[in-house]
Amino acid sequence: MSEKFRFGLIGAGGIAKAYAGAFNQSDRASLVSVADVSESAAKELADSVGGRAFNSHEQMLRENNLDAVLICTPPNSHPHIAADALRHGLHVLCEKPLSIRSEQARLMARTAEENDRILTMASKFRCVADVTKAKEIVESGELGKIILFENAFTSFVDMSNRWNSNKEISGGGVLIDNGTHSLDISRYILGPLAEIDVVEGRRTQDLDVEETVNIFARSESGVLANIDLSWTINKSLDYYIRIFGSEGELFIGWKESRIRRNGGDWEVIGTGYNKTAAFLTQIENFAGAIRGEEDLLITAEDGIASVEAVEAAYRALGNKEWQSVGDVNAVAA
Repeated sequence: MSEKFRFGLIGAGGIAKAYAGAFNQSDRASLVSVADVSESAAKELADSVGGRAFNSHEQMLRENNLDAVLICTPPNSHPHIAADALRHGLHVLCEKPLSIRSEQARLMARTAEENDRILTMASKFRCVADVTKAKEIVESGELGKIILFENAFTSFVDMSNRWNSNKEISGGGVLIDNGTHSLDISRYILGPLAEIDVVEGRRTQDLDVEETVNIFARSESGVLANIDLSWTINKSLDYYIRIFGSEGELFIGWKESRIRRNGGDWEVIGTGYNKTAAFLTQIENFAGAIRGEEDLLITAEDGIASVEAVEAAYRALGNKEWQSVGDVNAVAA
């Protein structure tokens, strides 16, 4: 095995700690430094992996010998941190969303190209084994023509003191936060999305951003999608994705996934959701792509298309009518 790639982690919040556990299991990458504006948070996480701590990403980029960085800071900081890392000659794995606005995402992609580095968006659900298997089943035609896709990410979370509900930092509310995952999963399984509509539910947490929404989408191939997102209601659902086709149905769950063909019985096809395993798959794939050994599971173009889908959703929310999704080929402009 070649020497492991040296990663720096920027941002030492909750998701960064989950990534640290995945790095500990990686054969291709090691976490050697952590940067955060909170020096104590950076030190605590760095000590847990035997790495160095920095109180700014600029200091880390100047002083540490790295191959790549993983950005786990709030969305409004992604573009300038990614640009700094790319210009230092580092590959960049950036947590979702890639950016708040698509023009920023395109600029990030151009900066990566100009510096001959790899840029990708972290989208953990693409790296869940059951989701990958569902995509393969859909593409195989085993379910016939796909008619309806359903997804729900709903649970009560007190968002009153979290940056995710600060529009200046996050770009919006639950629509950009959980919705980035939902719309990316939809694109992954169904292909490009053509149009989107959004209806907002009641606000009960005294937030300045949306906390409950229902997204309706239609893929370019004609599949309807219905997505429920909420920080306020807690739907007790065993399956967070349901796919209905003319020849059967497929459910992807937290503890198991299963399929039933028309006239048949349910068959278990997976063991459910494992966050650490999904993060590990992302890291291993990213390192493999840097080595030229495998293709990226999520390209920069996928990240841009995800931002464009979220933009269309906010236009729909504001205009109260269906909106077309931007052209993913705009990255080449």
